Amino acid sequence: MALSIAVCDDDETDLQYITGLVNAWAAQARIPVSVRTFPSAEAFLFHYAENRDFDILLLDVEMGKLNGIDLARQIRAQDSCVQIVFITGYSDFMAEGYDVSALHYLMKPVKTGKLEEVLSRAAELSRQERPFLLAIAERETIRIFFDDIYYAESQGHYMLVYTREAQYRVRQTVSGLLEQLDQGFYRCGRSFVVNLRHVCRITKSEVFLDNQSSLPLGRGQYDEINKTMINYLRSI
Repeated sequence: MALSIAVCDDDETDLQYITGLVNAWAAQARIPVSVRTFPSAEAFLFHYAENRDFDILLLDVEMGKLNGIDLARQIRAQDSCVQIVFITGYSDFMAEGYDVSALHYLMKPVKTGKLEEVLSRAAELSRQERPFLLAIAERETIRIFFDDIYYAESQGHYMLVYTREAQYRVRQTVSGLLEQLDQGFYRCGRSFVVNLRHVCRITKSEVFLDNQSSLPLGRGQYDEINKTMINYLRSI
């Protein structure tokens, strides 16, 4: 199956140059690729609304009304697995890349060897199987990808698992569910398990997620969840 790569840059010369380097890397590495080019962030989002199958995104940072950083934030709200590489002529934006888990920054003019190195790493990461939860819900065995889960809530002998697409009622305890998940999940109080991948803000009493929902935070957990989240982000 071909690796799907998007190149987004509002400078036509840079767009064609980067695309040529990508195709040359793919030919040398003998990796089948499908490359699509976009002249603006808005053009990419128009396509992305119908087709989200990209594995690697090469995004120019300085683009029109919607820049590459803001574009990446919108993408990350829907996809935590796609590999994002920023291309820029300035280093001022590099700190913001951590907010969207960017794989790398490439400075213009892009050096062939460096791009090849980054693409090889991105390709390897994209081939890794997404971790998932295997659960029985409504007498049906289902596979729920970790990055699709926002949070889970205890309800009697069941856990309600809230995901991007649906809500599942799984016969499981909080502790039993946590045993099947990875270090990217944290128990809030007695009833909730939150996916740290989707946490965008933490206060003394609440945890806010990137799908506009919020969960109560148990008393005295503020320092603990912050420490857990920092350790998790450093591990990925």
